[in-house]
Amino acid sequence: MTINWFPGHMVKARREIEKNIKLVDIALILLDARAPFSCRNSDLEKIARNKKVVMVLNKADLASPEAIRRYMQALEQEGFLVATMDSLSGKGRQAVLRMAKSAFREKAEELQRKGRRPRAIRAMVMGVPNIGKSTFLNCLVGQKIAQTGAKPGVTRGKQWVRLHEDIELLDTPGLMWPRVESEEQGLKLALLDIVGENAYSEYEVGLYLLSILKDKHPQILLEKLGLDVGNQLEEEMLAAIARKRGYLLKGGVPDLDKTCQVLLQEFRRGKLGTISLD
Repeated sequence: MTINWFPGHMVKARREIEKNIKLVDIALILLDARAPFSCRNSDLEKIARNKKVVMVLNKADLASPEAIRRYMQALEQEGFLVATMDSLSGKGRQAVLRMAKSAFREKAEELQRKGRRPRAIRAMVMGVPNIGKSTFLNCLVGQKIAQTGAKPGVTRGKQWVRLHEDIELLDTPGLMWPRVESEEQGLKLALLDIVGENAYSEYEVGLYLLSILKDKHPQILLEKLGLDVGNQLEEEMLAAIARKRGYLLKGGVPDLDKTCQVLLQEFRRGKLGTISLD
């Protein structure tokens, strides 16, 4: 399955980010902690190449702690500052702020040498669509100041947010790259709800989720979905889940579409447990 999702407003979003990057000191690039490498946008990293970058593994509560440690180590080896964040509970908030201050330290010392007065850090919040930037901003500030939504691409326009006296945050629209080359990466992006629902087949993404559970998390299939799969094919597993849950069409035929929709929702909300994809 080939996934390409680059709505017209993405071109405008890129121009806006390129124009505003000069206004900030550092970049906070949000990644989904379940698949941080699959949702890295190299275009964003190029735009921010002359800034100090903090990689924030967002939605960390939904990913395997062991996998997160590996992801952090790999990103740190690339030279990035890295923090984890659960924007719903606020866990990791202070670590993100510490990393932001650390990233700004060199610039602050430079300003001091020039005799300039201390000022707030100016940080740009960046990421692909539906990565959780608005929820992240709301969590950092401690109140609802940014619009959030379930559909990719809901944030629009430039928005500065003042966080105490220490930091000013510039929210930006989510930005995708023009073409997803790898089929597996496309499936991961669809599973994470990063690309719009018109770009993929829920049935194919549902089968992909079941293949991951079968290969790497058979205990979740047993404990959460009541399946002891053995050598079952993913199509057979999907039909079995539909029957167990009573998702049936006329004549007792399994409603596979509804079953896929529910499975994807349960994965995205963490109801199936902590699952990492990269």
